[in-house]
Amino acid sequence: MAQGWQTPGWQTGAQTIDQASYDAGLRTFMQRVFGYMGAALVITGLVAFFVGTNEQLLQTLFATPLKWVVMLAPLGVVFLFSAGINRMSFGTAQAVFWAFAGLMGLSISFIFAVYTGASIARVFFITAGMFLSASLYGYTTKRNLATMGGFLMMGVFGLVIASVVNIFLGSSQLQWIVSVLSVVVFTGLTAWDTQNLKETYNDGLGQENLGKMALLGALSLYLNFINIFMSLLRLMGNKE
Repeated sequence: MAQGWQTPGWQTGAQTIDQASYDAGLRTFMQRVFGYMGAALVITGLVAFFVGTNEQLLQTLFATPLKWVVMLAPLGVVFLFSAGINRMSFGTAQAVFWAFAGLMGLSISFIFAVYTGASIARVFFITAGMFLSASLYGYTTKRNLATMGGFLMMGVFGLVIASVVNIFLGSSQLQWIVSVLSVVVFTGLTAWDTQNLKETYNDGLGQENLGKMALLGALSLYLNFINIFMSLLRLMGNKE
């Protein structure tokens, strides 16, 4: 009888240890994701500030046809990274990720010539607050956000189409609408991406694959942050 009572207790203890190990691994993984994202934002900010406060560099990059390379290069790297990461080593994937962060800094460096430094800083901190709130919600909520995520991805495609159309229309009203909707869509995607990372974490993938997964997660969250920031800057930024 005593032995029969020991078995359930031993199983419960083993399950508790397994769960504790899983939770610790998940926390480490999420910290890694946000660490990569934060480092990428630092690289982007430093490159953007260095180029954006150098008038000669700005002229070279944005007053010549080179501006199309600067503006489109990050998009090309995103597609390359997302499609080819499984064939890359983890070291190569990291290098591409950091290169992307630098290229993004080049592409948004013009903001330092258009907006005041104070408004850029203010919008950055507002963005950080919104981002962290949405991410915390996605991590802690018991609600399944999968349906919302699919809807928001459709919204992203709609925003891309509207933005391309507005290149030819030059409508300030349409740009305002796109900016407002972008804040809503990418804030929602932040919550969804965070929950998706939490739900798809698997401690049996191995360090190499977990590292790549962390980089992809960091890329998704980074892009959400940048899109929220740029949209808020268009809405709230004070121009020089």
